[in-house]
Amino acid sequence: MTMVRPAQRSRRDWIERLRVALREVPWQAYLLVLPAVSIIAVLFGGGLVLAFLQSVGLLGLTTNGSLSLEAYRDALSSNDFWQSLGLSLYIAFTATLLSTLLSIGLALLLQGAGRWASFACQLTLPIPHLVGIAGILLLLSPSGLLSRLLVTLGWISSDQDFPLLVNDAANIGVMIHFLWKEIPFMTLILLAVLRGIRPEYGIQARALGASPWQCFWHVTLPLLRPGIISASLIVFGFIFGSFEVPFLLGSTAPKTLPILVYQAFTDVDLAQRSVAVALGLMLSLISISLIALYLWLGSGKPFRRPTFRRQP
Repeated sequence: MTMVRPAQRSRRDWIERLRVALREVPWQAYLLVLPAVSIIAVLFGGGLVLAFLQSVGLLGLTTNGSLSLEAYRDALSSNDFWQSLGLSLYIAFTATLLSTLLSIGLALLLQGAGRWASFACQLTLPIPHLVGIAGILLLLSPSGLLSRLLVTLGWISSDQDFPLLVNDAANIGVMIHFLWKEIPFMTLILLAVLRGIRPEYGIQARALGASPWQCFWHVTLPLLRPGIISASLIVFGFIFGSFEVPFLLGSTAPKTLPILVYQAFTDVDLAQRSVAVALGLMLSLISISLIALYLWLGSGKPFRRPTFRRQP
């Protein structure tokens, strides 16, 4: 028994209504958003163009104005780049996956709760990441509160016996900070999506003999998928490009890709400036490519069987 048809029908109807609404929007409405779009295009697009020109040697203090790909060759031939890229992908994928799974479970538990659940999920949102980093250092560092508490209780003889959770090779402190910060954010989004799902679908599935797990897997999860994709994309993009959290809590070697860009940009050798810009552009390109791949996989198109129309 397949329980996905009501969810698919509802999603297709919503997409079709959206397409019809967009076709009916007059062209004057698009002019209203043109100033904002133009400002964004000039600021970000112009910055990217200037950065690209500097990375290929057409701009800059240490270049002669001739086209050169030396900065990209230096960046791609460095072992530090590949180690930093692997570490950044590991942290981003792991933290996003754990945050998504835990947020789905927490949202399901809080689905029937009152407004206090949404309010509780918003408590960590206004807290800056630097404040959270300071809290992690005060709590989990070898001389932190938790270490001193364990010494007082006699569980460890000194703070040297406390496991290294900050600036460690496994980046546990970085993971803890991202989970603490991103789980309430994702839960808030998924709670809003869950409360907008009509309960008739689940009731119908249970009436047809579906178990609670089948009801979740074939009805709730497909309807929850747009919220999961949007929330996880935001979290992944932020974590992959985050600088301050791995800089203060992460491992000393290797370093994440944003830290590598910062070190190259602040190097006393001005020749490294073009390498830093090239690394930054590659960081942006990798982020956009991964997001596009995630959206493509989330759309379900790669897993659909091709259909062939019979020729008349």
